[in-house]
Amino acid sequence: MENILNQIGIENYIFLSVLLFCIGVFGVLYRRNAIIVFMSIEIMLNAVNLLFVAFSTYWQDAKGEVFVFFSMAVAAAEVAVGLAILVAVFRNIGSVDISNLKNLKG
Repeated sequence: MENILNQIGIENYIFLSVLLFCIGVFGVLYRRNAIIVFMSIEIMLNAVNLLFVAFSTYWQDAKGEVFVFFSMAVAAAEVAVGLAILVAVFRNIGSVDISNLKNLKG
C-alpha cells in the first residue's frame, strides 16, 4: 500500500497547517468575543498537531503522534477550565466581550 504522503505531498500539509495557524492568529488578534478567541487558539493548536502528524508519517516515526495525543489531552483540560472561567465571568459581568474584562481589576 502506497503512503498517502507520496500521493498528496508533504508541502500541501504544510500549506494547510500554515493557513489554519494564520486563521487562528487572525481570530485571536482581531476578535473581541472570548469564545471566538478560544476557538481560534484551538485552531492554532490543531494546525500544529496536523504538522506533527504529517512529519511523523513522513519520517515514519510515531513520536509525533504520541505527542499529539498528549497535546490533545492537555487541550481538552484547557478548554474545560477556560469555559468554566468564561461562565463565571459571564455570571458576574453579563458579557463575554474581552474589552469588558478590564473592569475586573481589583
